[in-house]
Amino acid sequence: MLTIKHQKARSLYPTFDRKAPGAETSHYCPGCGHGTVHNLIAEAIDDLGIQDRVIFCSPVGCSVFAYYYFDVGNIQCAHGRAPAIASAIRRTRDDAVVISYQGDGDLAGIGMSQIVHAANRGENITVFFINNAIYGMTGGQMAPTTILSQKTVTTPHGRHADSEGFPIGVAEIINSLQAPVFIERVSLADAKKVMKARMAIRKALRNQVERKGFSLVEVLSPCPVNWKMTPVAARKWIEEALEPVFPVGNLRDLAKGPFDPADRKRPAKLSDRKILDILGASEEEIHTPTVELAEEQNVKIAGFGGQGVLSTGILLANCAIAEGLRTTWLPSYGAEMRGGTANASVNISAGPIGSPIVARPNALIAMNLPSLDAFEDTVKPGGRIYVNSSLVPRQVRRTDVRAFHVPVTDMANTIGAAQIANVILLTVYALDTGAITLETLRRVIPLSLKRKNLVDINMRAIDAGSEWYRQGQHGSPLQPPAPQKNGPSSADLPQR
Repeated sequence: MLTIKHQKARSLYPTFDRKAPGAETSHYCPGCGHGTVHNLIAEAIDDLGIQDRVIFCSPVGCSVFAYYYFDVGNIQCAHGRAPAIASAIRRTRDDAVVISYQGDGDLAGIGMSQIVHAANRGENITVFFINNAIYGMTGGQMAPTTILSQKTVTTPHGRHADSEGFPIGVAEIINSLQAPVFIERVSLADAKKVMKARMAIRKALRNQVERKGFSLVEVLSPCPVNWKMTPVAARKWIEEALEPVFPVGNLRDLAKGPFDPADRKRPAKLSDRKILDILGASEEEIHTPTVELAEEQNVKIAGFGGQGVLSTGILLANCAIAEGLRTTWLPSYGAEMRGGTANASVNISAGPIGSPIVARPNALIAMNLPSLDAFEDTVKPGGRIYVNSSLVPRQVRRTDVRAFHVPVTDMANTIGAAQIANVILLTVYALDTGAITLETLRRVIPLSLKRKNLVDINMRAIDAGSEWYRQGQHGSPLQPPAPQKNGPSSADLPQR
């Protein structure tokens, strides 16, 4: 009978379809050490039986696409912030096995404070630090771990201590702290050293499973392309040049950390009453009956900066919370205080929400023409589009959605304040979808406004939106999609 002795780890996808359909190779360069470390981590995950518990945190750098390969929970993090994200996961998911996977530019440069404080707190996470002495993904600039005399794009004559400082020994810095339980530096210079790296990786993960505390494994890894070497020469250079500067070996291996594992249990949740007391709000101020959400809401709110786009998203999310629903709010905006583009993604659901991103909204609130142009085609068939027709001179072109053309800017100016246009359009959305009630909207607005003298005019905005909707000026009904033409439609042709 045929017995398979060696095969790809179960924790790695059989094919990398997230990279490309049927892809079997990674995006890493030939001879790169990331692939080796990925395999070692995946094998350890399999052997420890923790695949369904692992959450892999990968920040900016060559490892940013780790979710292409690892069939585990994956979170992409801002540059250098993986330890902070890992700490947050650790404190909210008691059963998770959290991996922070970082390069030298990310961990030792941009995120140095993050890793030091996470280690100093003794967070029960596992950090794999890939040290190839260079910024790999961005073209080979000098990194904090670049060794003296090493030539990079930004040190073409070699790194000099008097101008660029000395290479940073991360393992030694972490070893100066009291809380970590396991610190080891390993190398990928040859097969024997790869096996030692394998054991260190397993140890670091097992420590977390056993709730011992913070573990870090620093891996001296080749970067042949940016080092301008062959893969074979790169492995030799690790041994000859990197290892004398960054000696391999174990720096710390404690049987027990400074904290009692019993203290690492998830803290008791605060009661709703306690949260209200902390916020200084009474239950009567925000309590409304929970709505029966007919459909999960994936809302995109878009317009110019200054139109209240982001605050509309916050208001909608706060209303959803007051209704007893789950929600997320994710802003996106330019650097301008006024006049720049801005949009917010809001998800509202009765159950867990997988991602705060709204790429395919079923409701679009477009406050200006560029927003309608940008997002109209992203709306799901059968969805709704709410348009500020005061500033949008055209009709919605889609025939498989319901469209509401509301002159909210004109209506707001009539009331006396242009900035309440967003509340009028949000009122129409609320009445049409039933995702939030007007009672909730009226209760939450006073809690959201910093300037209490604006409460009354916002209430009048709700009345105006309600009156517009009550008069039957509802959206255009859904129509079957128009037959496709070979050429452009008249709407696509330039207007004279």
